[in-house]
Amino acid sequence: MGETVKERKDVEERYKWDLSTLFKDDEAWEKAYQPVKEMIEKASSFRGTLKDAKSIRAFFDFQTDLERKISNYYNYASLRLTEDTRDDKAQAMDAKVDGVFAEYVQAVSFAEPEILSLSEEELKKIVADAQLEPYAFQMQKLLDEKPHVLSAEGEELLAAFTEVFRSPDKISSNLQDADMIFDDVTDSDGNVHQLTQANFILMQTSQDRVLRENAFRSYYKGFRQHINTFAATYNACIKESVAEALVRHYEGSRAMHMASEHIPASVYDGLVDTVRKFMPQMYRYVALRKKILGVDELHYYDVYTPLTKGSNKSYTYEEAQQMVLDAVKPLGQDYVNRVQQAYDERWIDAMPNQGKRGGAFSSGTYDSNPFILTSFTGTLDNVSTLAHEMGHSQHTWLANHTQEPQNADYTLFVAEVASTVNENLLVEQLLQKTTDPAERLALLNQYLEGFKGTVYRQTMFAEFERDAHAMAERGEAITPASLNALYKKLIQDYFGPELVIDDEVQYEWARIPHFYSPFYVYKYATSYSAAVALSEAVLKDGEAAVKKYLEFLSMGGSAYPIDELKHAGVDFTTSEPVERALEKFAKILDDAEETVKQLGY
Repeated sequence: MGETVKERKDVEERYKWDLSTLFKDDEAWEKAYQPVKEMIEKASSFRGTLKDAKSIRAFFDFQTDLERKISNYYNYASLRLTEDTRDDKAQAMDAKVDGVFAEYVQAVSFAEPEILSLSEEELKKIVADAQLEPYAFQMQKLLDEKPHVLSAEGEELLAAFTEVFRSPDKISSNLQDADMIFDDVTDSDGNVHQLTQANFILMQTSQDRVLRENAFRSYYKGFRQHINTFAATYNACIKESVAEALVRHYEGSRAMHMASEHIPASVYDGLVDTVRKFMPQMYRYVALRKKILGVDELHYYDVYTPLTKGSNKSYTYEEAQQMVLDAVKPLGQDYVNRVQQAYDERWIDAMPNQGKRGGAFSSGTYDSNPFILTSFTGTLDNVSTLAHEMGHSQHTWLANHTQEPQNADYTLFVAEVASTVNENLLVEQLLQKTTDPAERLALLNQYLEGFKGTVYRQTMFAEFERDAHAMAERGEAITPASLNALYKKLIQDYFGPELVIDDEVQYEWARIPHFYSPFYVYKYATSYSAAVALSEAVLKDGEAAVKKYLEFLSMGGSAYPIDELKHAGVDFTTSEPVERALEKFAKILDDAEETVKQLGY
C-alpha cells in the first residue's frame, strides 16, 4: 500500500480488537492479580486429600476455576503486548504473567502423582463414581499417564525447572530477533535495503531476483556466523526432551510428546512414508516453477516468489471481510452469522502499527470471545490469513459453547483443520469466479504453495526432528556439521534434481522456531490433509458433510483427536487422508500446467 506504518494511537478504533470481554482495562487486570495469587496459594490445601471421588472432584472443580482465571489474566497481558511490543507497561505485564503461570504449575504439580499413587483397584472405583462423570475423560487421560508420572517430589522438582527448560528456545529467539544484524542488500537497480528478520520472507517473494539472491546470501551468512550457538541451543532442547522421556519411562522423546494426544508412531511414520511416495509431484511443481520463472538454474531463493504478477491485485479490508463471508457460505447461515459477529464485535486487530507483533494468530479464553491478530495490507495472502484465523476462532467458539471448560480446549493435532478448511473454501470459490488465466495461475500458485509449505515442508521438518532426536538417543554427537548434513540431504530429497543446492541451504534449520516445541510440526501436515478431505466433502456432499464437520468442531477436547476426526469422516489410522490430499495436489498441478500453456509460457 506504500503508506507509512502508523503508531498504535493513530489506528482507527474499528480496526482494533476490543479486549473488554477479558478485562475492562489495565486497571481491572491489575486488580485480578491478588485473587489469582491467593487461589494459587490455596492449591496446597488439597495436598494429601486426594484419596476418593469426592475430594478429587473438589480439587478438579477448584483447578478448573483457577485455570479459567489464570487464562483470562494471562491472555489479556499477552494480547496487550502484541499490540505494541515496545510498550514498557505491556512488557512488564507479560513478564508478570509468566511468573504467575510458573507459580501455578509448581503449586498443582503434586496432584497428578498423588492421585496416581492410588492402587489400580481404588482408581477404577473412583473413575466409575458418578461424582467424577464431568471429568471422566480427564481421569482417563490421567490413567493413561500413570506409568509415566513421577512421585509428588519428582513432579515438583521438574515443575521448578519449567522456566529453565524454556531457556534454549528463549536464547535462540533472542539471538535471532534481537541480536543478529544482517548485511544490507542491493536490488537490481543498485538500491540498498536493510535486511531484517521481519522482511526476509518479503524479499524472498520479490519479483527482483537480484534482491532475492542477495537477501538469501546475507541472511544465511548471519546464521552461519552463529551456527555453533544455534547448534548448542537446539542440542540442549533435544537433550532435555530425551532426558525427560528417559525419566518418565517412555521408549523415546517422540513417544513422550505424542502420548498426550494418544497418537501412535505409525501416524507420524505413515505421513513421512506417504509424502515420500508422492515426491514426483513436488518435483513436477519445482520444474513448473523453473519454467515459469524462465531461469537456467532454479535456486532456493526462487522457491517463494509468486509465479505471476497477477497476484499483486490489492483488496480493501472491507472487501476481504466480504470475501471470507462468501467463502464460508457452504458451512451454513449460523457459521456465516458468527463471522459477521466477529466483525461487528471487534474480535479482530486488523491493521499494522509500529511495534505490533508480526504474523497472525487466533487466541482467547473460555470466558471471552476469540481474538484475531493480523496486519492487513491488501494482498490475497492477507485475505487468506483472515479466513485462516477465522477458522481457528470459529472452532474455539463452537467448542467453548458446546463443552464444559475442562473439555473445551482442542489439541494441537486438530488445531489447524478448521483454519485450513476456510482457506480451501476461499480459494475454491475464487477459482470458480475468475475468468482471467493470470489471476487463475495466481490462485493456483497460492493453493500449491499451501501444499508445499504445509504438507511437504512440514513433513520434511518432521523427518529432521525425528532423525535429530534419534541421533541423540543413540548417543551420537549433535554438532553443527551433523545437523547441517541432515538438513541438506532432506532438502535434496524433497525438492529433487531441478533445484540447485546452494551452500547456504544447510543452515535453514537454525531459523525454524517450531523445533523448540518437539514433535509439533507434523501436525500441520496431518491437519492440512484432514482439511483437504473435509473441504472437498463439504463442497461435494453438502449438508450431511457440514453437519458432521460442525459436530467435529464442537467436540473441542472431549475425545482423543484421532477419534474426533473419525467422527468427521477422516481416518488417520490409514494413509488415505494424506494420499487423498496429495492426489488433490496433483490435480491442482495439472490445472496450473494447463493454465501456463494458455498464458504461453
